[in-house]
Amino acid sequence: MNRLTIPQGTFDLARFPEHPRDPFRAWDAADEYLLQQLTDPEAGPVDLSGTVAVVGDRWGALATALAAHRPVQISDSYLARRATLANLARNGADQDAVRLLSSRDTPPDRIDVLIVRVPKSLAFLEDQLHRLAPAVHAGTVIIGTGMVKEIHTSTLKLFERIIGPTRTSLAVRKARLIFCTPDPELPRTPSPWPYRYELPADVGPVSGLTTVNHAGIFCADRLDIGTRFFLKHLPTRGGAVRVVDLGCGNGVLGLSAAVANPQAHITFVDESYGAVASAEETFRAGAPDGAKADFLVGDGLADLDPGSVDLVLNNPPFHSHLATTDATARAMFADARTALRQGGELWVVGNRHLSYHTHLRRIFGNCTTVAGDPKFVVLRAVKR
Repeated sequence: MNRLTIPQGTFDLARFPEHPRDPFRAWDAADEYLLQQLTDPEAGPVDLSGTVAVVGDRWGALATALAAHRPVQISDSYLARRATLANLARNGADQDAVRLLSSRDTPPDRIDVLIVRVPKSLAFLEDQLHRLAPAVHAGTVIIGTGMVKEIHTSTLKLFERIIGPTRTSLAVRKARLIFCTPDPELPRTPSPWPYRYELPADVGPVSGLTTVNHAGIFCADRLDIGTRFFLKHLPTRGGAVRVVDLGCGNGVLGLSAAVANPQAHITFVDESYGAVASAEETFRAGAPDGAKADFLVGDGLADLDPGSVDLVLNNPPFHSHLATTDATARAMFADARTALRQGGELWVVGNRHLSYHTHLRRIFGNCTTVAGDPKFVVLRAVKR
């Protein structure tokens, strides 16, 4: 936990789940720059008495700092929502001070101040701006923020095309602001997302099936090469087994398990609301009649009963925003061991250089390499 001091006050903030040795803060210079801008006497303090919407707040720093104005937070991340609630509580704010909406929820009808934390995914920004555009009006104050390396010409063009004239600030501590003026004359067009594509012919049971991809999920416009490799080496389990697609993305791993074994019960889990929506639509489009599945937005496998799962399939992320880290993968592996029955298996695909086998041996006491190529390995660990 770290302390953020800004014009709005001093706040103790942490990411979620909180780890005492976590080297990353719950905010960065871009968040600070924006919060300072809102009270800048030269630019004129921003009137926050109307509806304030905060989009893409990564760990709740923006919403917590603005809690006195009762903002609406719109986020695709379950962990960000949990972080927001935890940060409100640790700073003595009412849990109802921030209205929490997911990226799949309907935005407010009217937004008077729109704050956008620029996401890593340009597609997700595009989708969100299309969804928010009907709620802004000529007087809406729109300020985006991000680190310099997150804001590109393409970022500004999206604001300009969907909302209105756009300019940027000078860089301060490698952060930059975006100022956008709504143009009521711009045509309001629907979002082009979700995007659908047909899977290639060489990926096992799901060959030729269609995936549905909401904006912002990993490799939303094509099958990523790691998943493609994994699909060719998935285990085959017969009977009424319970299979989890952990960090499901668009759900093609779980769908493959369902097509190969229609008696299996598949659980799709991700911390992204858009990912779980994608997985559900992908499953509905391609699963055999009678196939069983449930769809969970959550923190790993925390909501599953210990010892209740036969097989976990996992293609873990190794980035948290701009930071490269294996912390998420390690947490997923530990969750899998808890959720698996005795004799249950975790199958993982990862870049060869990430050395996941080391973590799996530490957590499970065993690890076998199932398949590999110069870039990827498929690993298997068994709960003894």
